[in-house]
Amino acid sequence: MGRRQLWRKVSFIPPITYFKPAGTPLAGLGEVNLLVEEMEAIRLKDIEGLEQEESAQKMNISRTTFSRILDSARQKIADALLNGKAIRIEGGNFEMAVRSFRCVDGHEWGVPFETMISNPPEFCPECETPSIMPLFPPGMGRGRGGWRKRQRGRRGQ
Repeated sequence: MGRRQLWRKVSFIPPITYFKPAGTPLAGLGEVNLLVEEMEAIRLKDIEGLEQEESAQKMNISRTTFSRILDSARQKIADALLNGKAIRIEGGNFEMAVRSFRCVDGHEWGVPFETMISNPPEFCPECETPSIMPLFPPGMGRGRGGWRKRQRGRRGQ
């Protein structure tokens, strides 16, 4: 039995999560699924210009795991660019660097990644109600596959 995968820490979800070649109809278009942690690896290494070791620390993973994620992301992006495929950013094995929560009374607060791993909240810090729920970025959810994939599974597709 393999080791349990650790959650990857992600600090940014892009507001646009779908890209397609201009002038190509969606009907016959192939698609590449770029996982959120792959997008974060590209952002840290290629946009922020960080070294792999520092990027890996920011994502709470080993340098070798970061390298595998980065290689996978670059391969998928190259495939999409060279073969005229669309890119969808969704799913993966990630946790937001700061997770937002809301209670039934409307109070919202953030919990840092490190706290979420060791001691997730059970009550609202203002009204102490146990009726709380995590707030996810639009179109994203915790865990493999993301929100859209889970919805497709329910419809039997």
